[in-house]
Amino acid sequence: MQLRNVSPDDVDAYIRMRCDPVMMADLGGPLPPEGMADKVRRDARQAADDLAWFKMIVPDAISPDVVAGTVTIWSHDTSDGPISEIGWMVLPEFQGQGLGKRAVRTLLEQARDQDRWGLVHAFPATNNTASNAICRSVGFRLLSQGETAFAGRVLRTNHWVIDPEKDLR
Repeated sequence: MQLRNVSPDDVDAYIRMRCDPVMMADLGGPLPPEGMADKVRRDARQAADDLAWFKMIVPDAISPDVVAGTVTIWSHDTSDGPISEIGWMVLPEFQGQGLGKRAVRTLLEQARDQDRWGLVHAFPATNNTASNAICRSVGFRLLSQGETAFAGRVLRTNHWVIDPEKDLR
C-alpha cells in the first residue's frame, strides 16, 4: 500500500466514494456529482501547496491508477479554535483488508515524523463500526459524542483524538 497526493484525474474515484448511497450512509447520504470536479481540483491544489494532506490510497504500486479510497489531514477552525482533523473512506471492494487502518497509521506516522499537525481529531459517525475500530486500534482516545457538521449536514459522531508523537500503536 502507498499513499499519493490526489490529482485532478481522481474525479471518478471521488464520485464513487462521495456520490454513492452506501459509501455515504454514515455521512448523511450521497452528495450530488455536480461539483465533484471542482472539489477534486481544490483538494489537489491544497495537496500540491502542502496546505492539507489529501491522499489517495493505492493498494498495489504495480497498478498506481487503482485507488482504494482516501485519507486526509487538514486544519480548520472550530468554536474552540483551530484543530487538525483526519478522515478516510475506503471503497467497498477494498473494505475489510486493513487498508484503511494502514493508511490512517501511515499518515499519522508522517505527521509524527514531520512534527506537523499537533493533536489530530477524528469524528466518525457513532454507528460507523469500522471507522471507530480504526480509531481504537491506532491509538486514538475517545473524548465524547456530539454533533458534527459535514457537507451541510449534522451528524451524530464520536470525537476521538490522538497525539501522533505519543499515542500511535
